[in-house]
Amino acid sequence: MKRRKFLMTSCALTMASSTSTIVAAENTDKIKKAVKYHMVTGELSVQDKFQLVKDLGFDGIETRVALGEKNKGLVDSYLDASQKTGLPIHGVIHSSNPTIKEAVDQANYLGANSVLHVVPYNQKVGYFENYRKTQSTIRAAVASAEQKRIMILIENVWATFLIDPVSMANYIDEIDSPMVGAYFDVGNVVRWGWPPHWIEVLGSRIKKLDIKEYDLKIAMNEGMRHGFRQPLGSGSIDWEKVRKELAGIKYQGWATAEVKGGDRVRLTDIASQMNEVLQI
Repeated sequence: MKRRKFLMTSCALTMASSTSTIVAAENTDKIKKAVKYHMVTGELSVQDKFQLVKDLGFDGIETRVALGEKNKGLVDSYLDASQKTGLPIHGVIHSSNPTIKEAVDQANYLGANSVLHVVPYNQKVGYFENYRKTQSTIRAAVASAEQKRIMILIENVWATFLIDPVSMANYIDEIDSPMVGAYFDVGNVVRWGWPPHWIEVLGSRIKKLDIKEYDLKIAMNEGMRHGFRQPLGSGSIDWEKVRKELAGIKYQGWATAEVKGGDRVRLTDIASQMNEVLQI
């Protein structure tokens, strides 16, 4: 049995028998919707922001990694807000920072089960050198991730690297760990391909979803970044086919909005749009 499959079985048995006083960020039998913490605007305390997100029907929230002693108070406020409101922090965002092990530690501290990682593309070195070095950076954190049962999830972004699903699938498989998978961003791939195709290829490697819309007509006429402007369900993404492919891989997990945030009214709209495109 490959190491990845063996560890997946072992981790599943361990997770099934473990308990925690922290608000758990485990998946249930449906897609669970969330927002990024930085999307919640307004002069509100951390706890009030968590409470607002919960009141609007979101199942969880995702925070950015904040390392160092100077950020300890902020991180503690996330944990305190989660415990007091009952809203789980399902994951932490670490972008392309190489300090993945420290991010794993913070995710574990907050009761989250994933670190969102963006594989960087250093154009000053060769493609294969960048490929190997970035894999090595992830591998250096794998032992800690496996021990703490925290997933390191690679997001597809506009870094012009791993821009097709086969490349990303191979990149993940070569690391060979059950704790390394894909954080699939539905909107980001429309620039180069179609979300249903990515879901088909990545399959069970997809552990979490980022949800955003993309409109190719706007992008072609006004600039690529403007393609994200449309509300969910009003762009080029065929959400019916996305849902079909997700059902085909039996996806059960978190779907987090990554769109322009705002106040209660704006967040209410986002929740409604997510319910519609994902049929949840």
